[in-house]
Formats: sequence, structure tokens, C-alpha cells
Amino acid sequence: MNDFRSSSSSSSSSYDSAVGPPQANVMGSQSSSQGISQIVSRYWRDVFWLVIFIAHLVVVGFALGVFGLNRFKQLDRLNIDKYTMGFLENKDGLTEDYWPLYAVAGGVGAVLGWTWLFLLGSRATQMMKFSVHILTTYLAVISVLCFWIEQFFWGVAFAIGAALQFLYVISVIDRLPFTMLVLQRAVQMVWDLPEITRVASLFMLVMLLWLALWSFGAAGVVALGIGDSGLWWLLVVLSVSLFWTGAVLCNIVHVVVSGMVFLVLIHGGREASSMPPKLVMSSLQHAVTTSFGSICYGSLFTAAIRTLRWEIRGLRSKIGNNECLLCCVDFLFHLVEFLVRWFNKYAYVQIGVYGKSFNHSAKDAWELFQSTGVEALIAYDCSGAVLFMGTVLGGLISGTCAAIWTRIKHPERVVMVGSTAMLMGMILVGLAMVVVESAVTSIYICYAEDPSLISRWDAAFFAQISEKLHQRLQHRSARARQVLANRIDQIQEEAGLA
Repeated sequence: MNDFRSSSSSSSSSYDSAVGPPQANVMGSQSSSQGISQIVSRYWRDVFWLVIFIAHLVVVGFALGVFGLNRFKQLDRLNIDKYTMGFLENKDGLTEDYWPLYAVAGGVGAVLGWTWLFLLGSRATQMMKFSVHILTTYLAVISVLCFWIEQFFWGVAFAIGAALQFLYVISVIDRLPFTMLVLQRAVQMVWDLPEITRVASLFMLVMLLWLALWSFGAAGVVALGIGDSGLWWLLVVLSVSLFWTGAVLCNIVHVVVSGMVFLVLIHGGREASSMPPKLVMSSLQHAVTTSFGSICYGSLFTAAIRTLRWEIRGLRSKIGNNECLLCCVDFLFHLVEFLVRWFNKYAYVQIGVYGKSFNHSAKDAWELFQSTGVEALIAYDCSGAVLFMGTVLGGLISGTCAAIWTRIKHPERVVMVGSTAMLMGMILVGLAMVVVESAVTSIYICYAEDPSLISRWDAAFFAQISEKLHQRLQHRSARARQVLANRIDQIQEEAGLA
């Protein structure tokens, strides 16, 4: 990707000096000096993807406006039905018939997101545990409701989702105590930095503004009364656009929060005299200018790869001695691990602190984890999956509220409105959840670069994760020896038969 020097390097000098020279920031730690380099100026990274994202917003925004206005208070206001007559089943629906239904989903999602931020310091652990245990039941209930209204495809889909969720939780049940420990410390870090919750709230407002336009256009599309196949294709395209836009906003927050947490750990506290002024504004400026292209690029692929990796890891740990199945899963596992090397959430910490391109950041972060052994600890930790469960639950609640009202007013559109409304709720709740995930990623990056940073911040937590890392490395070593021994025995048996 093309890189260009930032024209605002002078305005970012105070932020850049915060991470260099490393000797001053981390008391001369040799391991930290290898990972933290002094930054002179920033460059525009992944500019191609920045242009693609902006162009996509313009095109989709224009299309949403046209679809919404065409049937707002008047049928065929823009006289475009004549171009669709013949392959679309134009009916007498209006945009305002469906727009309030989406407004319900947006309102519920925003309330859930802001409630999460408000209760972050006092009830975060209870809310995360609730999400883990209730999600399977909620998915099963929705599956039953879908069968009841004769939506068999969606009933089967939610039933499969409930089964996969149940199997995943069972497969990682022994990891949850350590996961909750990491999440509790991340929550405490976020709660000690009130600027973080304000940034998340700001971007939730930005997302609500875009959702107002998006739902206006989506309501206009549903009002067209398109045949089911055409309607679903249009809604899928709009949903992919919304997912990318929401992921970009979430990852902007991720970059801002990661940069702040990283610097707080380096300097030994928020009140340290060495902390740079206007830290939030500097981080935000870099995120929406020089690093924006990298965020747009990573947002396209990271979430899907992470979800696939969680499922494969959970399945792989419970296979047992089924050699055929283990071989197939191992192939998928190594394929996903290769992708993770180039697309992982830890890249956003490197982007926020060093201003690197996305692939460069992802590769450096993963090599850092593998060289220090911290990758074994990250593989054991399920904090990302737990937060994702909370996000999905929030989306399901939002979609359910919209679907119930749609069932009353327009029963033939209940699944269409409910499924797209669910995505709206997930994005809004995800903007609140991402602040904790950002703190988790920053903690792991700091622990890999210089463990003394974590020890200085919280000695008890440092001792706990260090002990767990030692256990995981021993487990991996024993497992590798067992696999090697099995292969040697197999070779000897084959040689004996020959």
C-alpha cells in the first residue's frame, strides 16, 4: 500500500515523543527498548483502502437517500419505479411504515450500549457472566419462535447457533476463570480512564447518525415490496456495507483506547508528569487521519477470521484421538493461524502507538507473541469470545424488539426487519464492548514487550498471568512430546509390518 508523510507531523510531536526514547519511558528496560522505537513522524498508511471506504460511503449514502426518499410520504416520489417495473414487484408500501421499526432497534441498542458503559465499573463482571450463560438459551428460544411463525430456515439457523454456542462454552469452560481475571483488570484500567468512555459514547452518537440514514434507506427498500430474492440481495448488500462501517468505527475506538492504555502503562499511571498533554485528541487525530486507511483495511477481514479461529480452537481441544477428524481440523487450524498472522486485533495497538500499516502491525505483533511465548497465553484466553457473546446478545435483544413490533404491523416482513435490526444492535453494543477488548490487547502487547510494565502496574496480576503462561508453555511442551512419541511409535509399527 502507498504510504505518504503526514502533513500534520508538527501537531503530533507531543504524542510521538510519548513513546520514545524507550529508555526514558520504561526506566531503561532492555526488553522494552527492543520493542519500542522512537517515532519521528507519521505517514499516511494503506491509502488505497481509505479511498475505497470513503467512495463506498458516498455511493451507499446516495443510494440510501434515493431509496428512502422515493417512498417517503408519497409513492414513487422520484419516479424510479418505471425503471424497476418488470423485475421488481412494486407495491404500495411507504418508507415511514418501516422506519420506526428500525428506530426501535437503534434505540434499544443505544440504551444497552450506554448501560454497559455506565455500569462498567460496578457490574461489568456480572454482565459478562450473564451473557455467556444466557446466550444459548436466548438463541434456542428465538429458534422456537421462528418455527412457530413458520420460518423454518431461520429456526434451523438459530438452533444450529444455539448448539454451536453450547458446545463452545463447554469446550472452554475451564478457561473462563482466567478469562474473567483478565477482563476484570482490563475493566479496571478502562474505568480509571474516564476519557475512554467519553470517546466510546461519542462514536456511538456518530454511529446513530449513520444508522438514521441507513435505516431510512433500508425502510425504503423494504417498502418497495420487492420479490423475496431481490429484497434479500439488496438487504445483504446494505448489511455488508453497514457491517464494514460499524467495524471501522469500532476499530477507531480500538486504536484510540489501545494507544492511551499503552502509554499509561509505559509511564506508570495517568497522573505521571511524563504523560503527554491532550492524549485523547492526539490519539483520535492519528486514528482518523494517517492511520484511517489501515483501520479501514483491517476492519474488512479481522472479525470473520477471529470468529472462525475461536470455533476451530474450541473444536480442536475436544476431538480426542480421532486421527481422521484431527487431521482435517489441523489443516483448517493452520490455515486460520496463517491468516491470523496478517489479520489480528493486536495490530490496532501497533497502529495506535507506532502508526504502522495494518499488515506490518499484525505481523510484528504476532511475531512478538510467538518469540516471547505469550501467544500460548493469548490462545488460552477467551476474553474476545466472551465480549463477542455480549455483543451478539445485545443485537438479539434489539432485533427481537423490532421483530415483535413488525409482527404486529407487517407480519410478512418480520424476519427481514428483525435480522437487519439485529445487526444494528450488535454494532451499537459492540462500540461499548470494544473499550474493554482494547485494554486487553494493550495489556498483552505490553506484557510481551516488557513484563515489568505489568508488574509495576499490578504485581498480583503480573504473578497470576506469569504463572498461567508457565503452565501453558509446559502443557504445549508435553503435548508436543506426546505427538512426537506417537509418530515414532507409528513409524516403528509400520517398519515392523514391512
